Amino acid sequence: MERTLSGSRVVALGHHQPERVLTNADLEKLVDTNDEWILQRTGISTRRIAAETESVTDMASAAAEKALAASGLAPSDIGQVIVATCSAIDRSPSIAAQVAARLSLPAPVCFDLNNACAGFCTALATADHTLRAGAAQHALVIGAEKMSDLVDWTDRSSCILLGDGAGAAIISASDTPGISPVAWGSDPSRGNAVRLVDQWQPRFAQEGQAVFRWATSELPAVAAQACERAGIATTDLAGIVTHQANLRIVEAMTRKLKLSDDVVIARDVAVSGNTSAASVPLALSKMVERGELPSGAPVLLFAFGGGLSWAGQVITTP
Repeated sequence: MERTLSGSRVVALGHHQPERVLTNADLEKLVDTNDEWILQRTGISTRRIAAETESVTDMASAAAEKALAASGLAPSDIGQVIVATCSAIDRSPSIAAQVAARLSLPAPVCFDLNNACAGFCTALATADHTLRAGAAQHALVIGAEKMSDLVDWTDRSSCILLGDGAGAAIISASDTPGISPVAWGSDPSRGNAVRLVDQWQPRFAQEGQAVFRWATSELPAVAAQACERAGIATTDLAGIVTHQANLRIVEAMTRKLKLSDDVVIARDVAVSGNTSAASVPLALSKMVERGELPSGAPVLLFAFGGGLSWAGQVITTP
């Protein structure tokens, strides 16, 4: 048995986005929509779309490689790999196992986790529990999605939302916890409000107004609960990264959290679209890379979506 430590910390981050940029003007050629209509309802101006040959594994591996390099750890140090995704085509081997092979990780436990848009925060909590129990000392947690594979390009209400990308975090066991206890749960009675239509080639669908009302009326209290479990007030946060569903939801939620004026709020959805389980780590990694969050700062991560599920925790930045 490895020595059990009292917690874990995020020690490094990485992200990857496809090269292709799909603008609102591009979408005007596909469906009956326009830039003003899209911006007013979603706040999204562009999104990244993967090439036909670029897979979820490709994006997850690229983000993971950057995070591993930034961590200074050797491949042999990683004892667990979790990939949060709802868009992967491969069922076995898992995306996590494929990433481990590409990064030459010798013997980690690998599995994929599907909790839709709440997937990364759920996977982060799962890895934190693993490290707290002493079953590993270092874990690689990834959110990766190719949502463009699931888009109905004739549905103007949903095709404007989604994008592709990946974000990754290396977490390590620590005597000083840097990931707070998770606040998570679901409301299965409303689970069909965001869904992948159950068929061999699934398609994304959602009840947009119902999701907006749920996210903005009920979830701010749950996000505040995540701060309470971390032992801090929302006014003590340096930053907040919610699931990048659309900008209206992000701004409506954060207004209700009584944040300090100087808190940094992730608005990556405006340029990346809704990347489901990838949205939180993607936005967080970009914010840290740009120097918008100082080292050791408390940041609330809070994700929500299909299920209807949610998961959130406060981390300290690497």
